[in-house]
Amino acid sequence: MSVLIYADANNGTLTKNAFEAANYGAQLASKTGVKAIAVVAGNVSGLEQLGKYGISKVLHIADASLNSFDPQKLAHIVAEAAKSENASTIVFAHDYAGKAIAPRLAAKLDAGLVSGAIALPNTDSGYTVKKAVFSGKAFADVEILTSTKIISVLPNAVEKKENPSTPEVVKFSVEIPSTNLKVKEIKKESTELSLTEADIVVSAGRGLKGPENWGMIEELAHVLGAATACSRPVADIGWRPHHEHVGQTGLAIRPNLYFAIGISGAIQHLAGVNGSKVIVAINTDAEAPFFKAADYGIVGDAFEVVPKLVEAFKKFKAANN
Repeated sequence: MSVLIYADANNGTLTKNAFEAANYGAQLASKTGVKAIAVVAGNVSGLEQLGKYGISKVLHIADASLNSFDPQKLAHIVAEAAKSENASTIVFAHDYAGKAIAPRLAAKLDAGLVSGAIALPNTDSGYTVKKAVFSGKAFADVEILTSTKIISVLPNAVEKKENPSTPEVVKFSVEIPSTNLKVKEIKKESTELSLTEADIVVSAGRGLKGPENWGMIEELAHVLGAATACSRPVADIGWRPHHEHVGQTGLAIRPNLYFAIGISGAIQHLAGVNGSKVIVAINTDAEAPFFKAADYGIVGDAFEVVPKLVEAFKKFKAANN
């Protein structure tokens, strides 16, 4: 028996979410007394890094045709890997890849699926997985009754526990099926840091009054090594690109630190960011809804507050380098 973890990669490099899934899967394997095995598809380097969290074996399908994301092919590959390693549980990150592959795999294996898990399963009596529901406003304990179980885990949901080892990396051969999916073009984001993988996110809304004022947001993000984001109205009126829109109808993110600058905090926006570990709200309106959800709040003009934050962070970094 084993726990199988799908480790996703982007441009030949394992993603942050791949390590999140490896961490969760390895802890689950240790808890249930089985091996933690990862499966990686495509031309990917640095596979031994998965051993940082206790992965004992990596199955690598180094086929160039898998460099382009195809959830149908990947679901077939993970299914074959699960059969080969007698996996009782299969773990994904709850990201684009996990959302696309896990449901297909559940249908293939007739397996129970819990998406968006926020804790390790409770196996004291049965097999129950805790997840967030209603856009993070409540929690549900879902029992999986099938022999094969599939879980996708939310980023930043489970504390990372390193258990360094040197994993055995083996070539895994499987017949790759043809599918109807044809990749015509790949457009890369212009941003260096992916929103869904950023530890710190600096986000702003209509309080900035116009796109010409976004320089100070980008400067704050640069100083902090953060990604930039925005509210939906800002993306809709064209101040910022739509791939930066976070919220219920945009990207759902769970960074360690989230700055909300000039954003009132409508429920739709909060639904996409309320999983952040720490939220800092900056707004001139002391009654803005965001202050009720924020860990820290500054009532003030962003045009005065943000430059002072940039200056303070620069001094802090200079003093600690």
